[in-house]
Amino acid sequence: MPKVELAADARASLGECPRWHSGERTLYWVDIPEQALCRTDPETGETRKRGFDQPVGCFAFRQDGGLVLAMKEGFARLDSFDAAPEPYGEQVEAGRAEIRFNDGRADARGRFWAGTMNMAKTAADGALYRLEPDGEVTQVARGVTTANGLAFSPDGATAYWADTPRHVVWAFDFDLRRGLFSRQRVFHQFPEGQGRPDGASVDEAGYYWCALYDGGRVVRLSPEGEIVQEVAIPARFTTMIGFGGDDLKTAFVTTARKGLDEAELAKTPHAGGVFRFEVDTPGMAEFEFEG
Repeated sequence: MPKVELAADARASLGECPRWHSGERTLYWVDIPEQALCRTDPETGETRKRGFDQPVGCFAFRQDGGLVLAMKEGFARLDSFDAAPEPYGEQVEAGRAEIRFNDGRADARGRFWAGTMNMAKTAADGALYRLEPDGEVTQVARGVTTANGLAFSPDGATAYWADTPRHVVWAFDFDLRRGLFSRQRVFHQFPEGQGRPDGASVDEAGYYWCALYDGGRVVRLSPEGEIVQEVAIPARFTTMIGFGGDDLKTAFVTTARKGLDEAELAKTPHAGGVFRFEVDTPGMAEFEFEG
C-alpha cells in the first residue's frame, strides 16, 4: 500500500476537481459550497482561495492562459486566478434552481466537457454538455441525477461517465473528431453501502482511478472494469483523484467534511483536506481548453 500523506489541511466543505498546473507547479481545485477556486503549493501546503458569486463545479486550464469554469448555470472564462469571470456561451441551466454543473474536463481536441446534477436528488435530469472553443454549447447526453467520473482513455477511443447515486460507471465509444458518445455499456457497478463513484482520472496505462464518496478510498480499475487496487484515504468522503508532480506520479485526492458530525470529525480531523500518494504509473496529462 502506498503511503498516504496530507498535502493541504484545507478543511473544505466539498473539495473537487484537483488539477495540476505544470507551469506553476501548483494544484488547483474547487470547494463547491464555498463557491471558491483554490490553489495549493504542495511543497508547503499553503492554499490560497478566491470566491465567486455562484458555485464552480469543475474547470480546465486554457491553452492561452487562465481557466474555463463550469459554474452553476453555465460556462465562464477566467483570464487569471484573480480575474473576474466572463460568461462564455449560452448559460444552458439558467433559471433552474435545483440544477448546477458538477464534474468535467477538456478533451484532446481542446473542447471542454461538463455534466450537471440535481442537487435535491429528486430527478434524473442531469446532462452532459460539450463546450466548443468558439463558445457553442451542445447537450450530448442526459438522464443522470449526479453526473460524475468523466474521463477519456489514452487513445481517445473510450469515454467514461458515472451517475453517483446509481453506483454505476459507464463506458462509451468516443468519436474524438466529432465529439460524440455511442455504445453505452456498464464499465463497473459498485455495490450499495461501500461508497459511490465520484470524480475520476485515467493513468497512462488506461486504468481508471475513481474516488468513492462515503467509501473512504480510491480504486484503480483495469480497462476491463476490474478493481485491481484500493487505497484507503483518512476521510470518509473522498471526492476526486487527479495526478500531478513533475512526473505525474503523485496522486492528489480531494475530500469533503460537509455532513460529518463532531464524532466523525474527531476520528478524521483532516477531512476536507487534500491528500496525496505516489503511484507507479503516471497519470495522463490534462488537456487544455482552446477557447
